[in-house]
Amino acid sequence: MATAADHASFLPPVLTFLSAAVIGVPIFRLLGQSAVLGYLVAGVVIGPSGLSLITEPETARSVSELGVVLLLFIVGLELEISRLISLRRDILGLGTLQLGLCALALGGLGVLSGLSGGAATVIGIALALSATAVALQLLEERRDLASPYGQRAFAVLLFQDLSIVGILALLPLVAQTGTGQGGEAWLGTALQSAGTAVAAVIGVVLVGRYGLNPFFRLLAASGAREVMTAAALLVVLGTALIMEEVGLSMAMGAFLAGLLLAESNFRHQLEADIEPFRGMLLGLFFMSVGMSIDLGLVGQNWLGLTVATVGAILIKVALVAGLFRLFGSSWLDGLRGAAVLAPAGEFAFVLLPVGQELGLVDGPSGRLAIALAAITMLIGPIGAKVLDGVLARRTTAPLEPEPEAIEGAEARVLVIGFGRFGHILNQVLLAQGLSVTVIDKDVEQIRSAARFGFRVYYGDGTRLDVLRSSGAGKAEVVCICIDDPEATLKIVDLVHAEFPAARTYVRVFDRVQAIEAMGRDVDYQIRETFESALAFGRATLEALGLSPEEAARTVDDVRKRDLARLVLQQAGDPLDRTDPLRSLVRIKPEPLTAPLHASHGLNPETEDIIARERAGADG
Repeated sequence: MATAADHASFLPPVLTFLSAAVIGVPIFRLLGQSAVLGYLVAGVVIGPSGLSLITEPETARSVSELGVVLLLFIVGLELEISRLISLRRDILGLGTLQLGLCALALGGLGVLSGLSGGAATVIGIALALSATAVALQLLEERRDLASPYGQRAFAVLLFQDLSIVGILALLPLVAQTGTGQGGEAWLGTALQSAGTAVAAVIGVVLVGRYGLNPFFRLLAASGAREVMTAAALLVVLGTALIMEEVGLSMAMGAFLAGLLLAESNFRHQLEADIEPFRGMLLGLFFMSVGMSIDLGLVGQNWLGLTVATVGAILIKVALVAGLFRLFGSSWLDGLRGAAVLAPAGEFAFVLLPVGQELGLVDGPSGRLAIALAAITMLIGPIGAKVLDGVLARRTTAPLEPEPEAIEGAEARVLVIGFGRFGHILNQVLLAQGLSVTVIDKDVEQIRSAARFGFRVYYGDGTRLDVLRSSGAGKAEVVCICIDDPEATLKIVDLVHAEFPAARTYVRVFDRVQAIEAMGRDVDYQIRETFESALAFGRATLEALGLSPEEAARTVDDVRKRDLARLVLQQAGDPLDRTDPLRSLVRIKPEPLTAPLHASHGLNPETEDIIARERAGADG
């Protein structure tokens, strides 16, 4: 029988990983560097070449590779057709040239240094890729993601994320070619493998196209949030396993799953559910990469690695800056973009081990290449910051006009709730052609929205991760149009705390909630029936013979009196919705204009109610 110690044997390595992450990553963040560098260095420290707290890095590699799988799923999930179309020139043109020329140049140097053709190909491609996490962090810190060169850098990163899928799929074919199998035998094997892979891809696409949305609708209707998370992981990992079984990569399967759900109403909720797993497992992946760096080997080859690091960065900077200039950027913007894209990327740590497993890269060359990629990730961001400091001393006028915003980027307005109120609001916004993102957790409301052509995503607006993945950080206005008063106020607090630049426009349920919203300094609030009742009253006055101008003046006077009373009530005692004596009784309907006559009941029961009300008011 297993003892308690056996069951707890997994805890020491888990605690080691967690401790290394919470110590190493904040230190690098305080130094202004990427969290990726913190994970890499933490892995070196706890690995066999450091303190030897983890003596077998392979034990974590199999689990940590799921982080890369989930990263590819997120890439596919964020890929919309409209975004591809708007960036098609930079993606297909600039992206193809960057990857091709850099891989050719770096691979050529590998051949000159004595590497075989297969090894030079894998290492050249691995070093030609860029670090998506590092590049996006630098662009965010510079606030240049929407700038011309920032958009071009993003297009290159997007092409690389797409191309990695095809590269991983083609590497086994390259390895088979290098084994010297005969023409017909190799061709038959390749055709059989390709046919099986294509059939699997078609099957996954058909199931995803016609089955995933109904599947998630059914789960969402159950109201069990944790089941949605389990379903998301099931779809991602299940598709990844199918692709692996037919000879393709798990990463390709995850990317395909994300691509199939990119236009789904559940996209933002899925992204929010997957993100915590992706972040932790990807961090574990980088630590496992750091643990695999052989510091002894690095020490023995420090001169060669230093020359290779400087050479690789300079080659990428020169080629990328020239390509940016060819595609319309100024030389300074080309240098900024090249500095961002210079470090080797996360997928270098995926390609190189795959190349080793397939026999394309020998062990020492693979370990040196991994160390080289890690060093470029360490040096690259530092060099980019130095370049920023140098360029900041020069003042140059922009050589090209600012382009329009990327089509498909975050919407200007985020609307939470697509009920009867939110539906009318969206009619007004979309009538002006505004970009709007709508989230709702009611499946029936999402179905209704589909008939109107609105883009509504499934998600719970009270969750910070859903708000973040839905674009609240980029939205100019967040319109909260849900029925639940407590959930409304919770969303207001989240938006004010996490997205202070966004203005909050709130639909409130009643007078009590209106006062609570005013106390939270919302930018605009309106009671759901107030204006419609005023419009109804104005129409009634006109029906009774008043002129439209006089009826409008009367309605405006009532609106002003009501607002004044609302402000006075807000200045009174704090409201407690859970205490009816302080809310529902204290805040009650009262005439804004003195009645001409006292109330009279039409029967004894009504007279008794009126008498008790007067006695209570006098008391």
